[in-house]
Amino acid sequence: MSASLPENAADLSMLELYRVESETQCAALSSGLVELERSAGSPAQLEALMRAAHSLKGAARIVGLEPAVQVAHVMEDAFSAAQLGQLTLKREHIDRLLAGVDLLTRIGSAQECSPRTVEEWVDGLKRLLAAEGRSGFQPDPDRQDACPTLAQPATADASPDRFLRVTAEHLNRLLGLTGESLVESRRLKPVVDSLLRLKRLQSETARQLETIREALVFTPETAAASLAAAQERLADCQRALAERLAELEAMDRRATNLSLRLHHEALACRMRPFADGLHGFARMVRDVARTLGKQVRLDIAGESTRVDRDVLQQLEAPLTHLLRNALDHGIETPEQRQHAGKPEMATLRVEARHSAGRLLITVSDDGAGIDVERVRQVVLRRRLVAPETATLLSKAELLEFLFLPGFTMREEVSELSGRGVGLDIVQTMARSVRGNARVHTEPGRGTRFELELPLALSVLRALLVEVAGEPLALPLAQLQRTLKVAPESIRSLEGRECFECDGRQIGLVSAHQILERNEPPQSEGARPVVVLGTGESLFGLAVDRVLGERELVVQPLDPRLGKVRNISAGALLEDGSPVLIADIDDLIVSIEKLLGSGPLRAIRTRAHAAPRQAKRILVVDDSLTVRELERKLLTARGYEVEVAVDGMDGWNAARNGHFQLIISDVDMPRMDGIKLVTQLKRDPRLKTVPMMIVSYKDRDEDRRRGLEAGADLYLTKGSFHDSRLIEAVVDLIGEADA
Repeated sequence: MSASLPENAADLSMLELYRVESETQCAALSSGLVELERSAGSPAQLEALMRAAHSLKGAARIVGLEPAVQVAHVMEDAFSAAQLGQLTLKREHIDRLLAGVDLLTRIGSAQECSPRTVEEWVDGLKRLLAAEGRSGFQPDPDRQDACPTLAQPATADASPDRFLRVTAEHLNRLLGLTGESLVESRRLKPVVDSLLRLKRLQSETARQLETIREALVFTPETAAASLAAAQERLADCQRALAERLAELEAMDRRATNLSLRLHHEALACRMRPFADGLHGFARMVRDVARTLGKQVRLDIAGESTRVDRDVLQQLEAPLTHLLRNALDHGIETPEQRQHAGKPEMATLRVEARHSAGRLLITVSDDGAGIDVERVRQVVLRRRLVAPETATLLSKAELLEFLFLPGFTMREEVSELSGRGVGLDIVQTMARSVRGNARVHTEPGRGTRFELELPLALSVLRALLVEVAGEPLALPLAQLQRTLKVAPESIRSLEGRECFECDGRQIGLVSAHQILERNEPPQSEGARPVVVLGTGESLFGLAVDRVLGERELVVQPLDPRLGKVRNISAGALLEDGSPVLIADIDDLIVSIEKLLGSGPLRAIRTRAHAAPRQAKRILVVDDSLTVRELERKLLTARGYEVEVAVDGMDGWNAARNGHFQLIISDVDMPRMDGIKLVTQLKRDPRLKTVPMMIVSYKDRDEDRRRGLEAGADLYLTKGSFHDSRLIEAVVDLIGEADA
């Protein structure tokens, strides 16, 4: 028999209430017990623990979960004994009580929990209590409850805030409707403006009539009387129009104000205190620290900071990885800390706060810090960069390697670390919500990880720009600055246009070329430029106009579209027109690919250049050296070459571009060359495009796999010379057109 939930359908609502109650009270018990172990145990702490156990017992009794009643009752007796001074809760008691919390959690979540497991836990706690001198300890099942339970409805004054369970889907729809309401309310403004123009026109007409009437002073009286009557009617119209206009302006103000309040209230429904996402962290830190033989105190600041519920939900895994990473890698053992002149008890701190319209979450420790030179050695050993490049990498650049997939400082894999997946998950999560992760460290003083995230996923503060006559929204938090660059400030450096900003040269790229739009003829004067990127990877994106900042309600794109290159979502502007929201990370990748593969349009040109007629070739290879070698060979021969950094990137490029030949490596991340060729040959539009595989693998079975997948030619990197590659390309698609 297991501690499963009753099957009566009529009780489902009560069971759901119990699950909510169980989740809340178990979190309170877990954090309270960890805090109790750290401190001497004040009466207030013991009272809170006893009430949590008591509430759970009452709730479990109502829904008929007898195993949960037994566990909670024995826990309550232990807390009561500690309150009365009959028992001092030591580490072994805390261990047993935390195991009881785990049992209650399993029962509350309808997981299998046998009666024998419950009985063994109850007997174990009884023995511990008996060993403390309470030999006659027996739980009293008939003791009267002193605290209110679910059976006793709370009075109206018991809690000023009532909580209702609302699904995220309902909240998302509500927020969407408030966004539409806000857009609709702002449509009154153009109507008011048009009426104001009409009012001015009527005023001008009235003045013209007055002039005509004065000119007819010496004309027949009938003409003058008719004009006077017309002027009077026009004045009546003006007065009526002014009254209606005032009413419309008042309606516009009230509707806009109401929509804003509704929108902010709906948005507030999605916000939860940061503390709601921290359940279990104190327990996890305590357990991991004991396993590693370390003494660690977890400090949490900013528990009341409001966080979007979707962001909060995604924070659990990254924060878990950061805390475990600090415990395993950063914090020293008590002996090491004592030798370094530090307190034996280490401090691990998690802080959340709002700053400049962003959510900043910091995880810091006072441990040994990160050995930057050791990171450099790992980078060299794994051949992530050339040796001459590794010696030139700065501290900040080396620390960025920690976020790479599979990167680890551990030589051996343990239960806690060594697989190189933790920090990769942190960065991936941050970027998935339009945020960023950074790391700072000081040898001997500790490490600090910073997560910079949006306050809300559904609302975005963006800079609106115009490209080729259409608006484009750029997330403001990911932009460095905007400025105007005069033509004389643009210079050419190694075939690339750039300009000076804050003492450094920044590459300049046209948004028209990145978004594959025709470049309009250039006008005289400075060009608006948006600087985006981070660290050393800063780029200037030249746009047509900067339209100003907007607060947009994010509308996700139809999932049937898949991932749209350079675009993350959409929104509606104040006049109801749609606007696309740019994916800044994707834009930076597109810019880097463009800088490394093809010719750039000159920003300073006054007219369109004639389109090139050269045949286009797509080179897909994860090796930068091979990509550049093949690109240079083919470009020198007159071909137009675009590169892709892996199979998935090549698949997207092939679908979105037009190529006469595709050259691919075999061994690549995300999608290998064999699968890429297979996918391309299955596509009706791409199956006729010639495909060449260039690989180090020279075995007959490798060659057979490539040709069977659909490749037209299989060439080995170890044997081909410059002329061999060119000859193969000419054989497949002929010479490049002039």
